[in-house]
Amino acid sequence: MPDKQLLHLVFGGELKDVSSVEFRDLSKIEFVGAFPSYSEAHRAWKSKAQSTVDNALMRYVIVHAHKLLDPENDDEHVHHH
Repeated sequence: MPDKQLLHLVFGGELKDVSSVEFRDLSKIEFVGAFPSYSEAHRAWKSKAQSTVDNALMRYVIVHAHKLLDPENDDEHVHHH
């Protein structure tokens, strides 16, 4: 059996200020991609973070989307048609 796909999303944008993780403009969020493992997501995140290191307000994040998507335990909230 192959490893279960663990969906990770990488995106980033400019923060309102460096003390919060509140993005200044959600319409300008850059979606880097969806990755099947943390290590692949981290690699993409790292290259993006390094390429914007001169902008202190630019912040990239990794979201563990597989923790948000759990169909086995979420049937009462998600209706499959």
